[in-house]
Amino acid sequence: MAATNKERGYKKQLLVLPFDHRASFQEKMFGIKGVANPEQTKEIASYKDIIFEGFEKAVKSGLPRDIMGVLVDEQFGENVIKRAKSAGFTVCICVEKSGQDEFDFEYPNYQEHIEKYQPDIIKVLVRYNPEGDRQLNERQATKLAELSRYLDKTNKKYMFELLVPATKEQLDRCGGDKAAYDLNVRPSLMVRAIEELQRHGVEADIWKLEGLDKREDFERVCAAARQGGRNDVGCIVLGRGENEAKVREWLKVGANVTGVIGFAVGRTVFWEPLKLYREKKCTREEASQRMATTYGNLCKLWLEERA
Repeated sequence: MAATNKERGYKKQLLVLPFDHRASFQEKMFGIKGVANPEQTKEIASYKDIIFEGFEKAVKSGLPRDIMGVLVDEQFGENVIKRAKSAGFTVCICVEKSGQDEFDFEYPNYQEHIEKYQPDIIKVLVRYNPEGDRQLNERQATKLAELSRYLDKTNKKYMFELLVPATKEQLDRCGGDKAAYDLNVRPSLMVRAIEELQRHGVEADIWKLEGLDKREDFERVCAAARQGGRNDVGCIVLGRGENEAKVREWLKVGANVTGVIGFAVGRTVFWEPLKLYREKKCTREEASQRMATTYGNLCKLWLEERA
C-alpha cells in the first residue's frame, strides 16, 4: 500500500441516498436521448430537488444526521449539492462519464470540478471483471489509480462502486442464469477485482458493492478490502434498482459483518414516486413523502440490525 498522509478508510457508518443517475435517468424517466437542452436540464434538475426533499424528510423523522449522505451529480444536481452542503450532510459527487462500459472521467479537468464543489467523498462507478478484457481492465485501472493519488494528495475520500458484469463465458457456465452467476460466481470475482485494483494502486476508502446473498461472501469481500493494513476501509451495499424486499434481505445479511458500514439505495427509493408524480398521479409533496418513508424504513432496518 502506497504511503500517504491521508487517513485511509471511513470510520463512521454511512447511509447514502444515491441519485447521481444521468444518462439512464434522462432517457428512461424523460425519454430524452443525447444532450438535454437547457429547458430539459432544468426540468430534470427539479426532479433531483424532489429526491433531496424526500431525503430531508426522512432525516427529520429521527435519523442520525451525522451518518446520512447524498450522492449526486453536478449536471442535474448542482442545486442539491449546495443545499446538502449548507445543511451539513455528507456530500458525495460522481466523476465518471455516465452510461459507459469503460470508465472515463466526465470532465478531463476533474480536479477543477472537485475543487469547485469541495465534496466530502468522490465516487466512481466501474465495470471490472477480472476474467474480462485484460487491456480494458489495465486502461481503467491506470486512470483509477491516478484519481487515487490525487485524492490522497488532497485528502478527499474515495468511494469505488464496483460492478462485476458476467462475461458471456461465465454466464454460459451458469446455463444463462443471472441469479446463479450472482450467487455462485460473482462473489469470488469481486474479491479478485478488489485485489487486482489494489495492486494497481487504487486505494478506495469505501467500496460500494452489489448485494450478496451469503454472509460468508460479505466477509470474504470485506477481508479483501481491508487486507494489508487497510483496517478502516469500509464497504457499503448498493441497491441495484431491486425491489425493497430484496434490498432488505441484503441489508440484513450484511449489517453485522465487520467492514460493512452502510448502504447506498437509490432507484428502489425514488423511481416509482417520481414516475407517479410525472404521470400526475400524485403531488410533489406526496412523491417526496413516499421516498422519505421507503428510505427511512431502510435506515431504521439497518440501525435495528446493527443494534
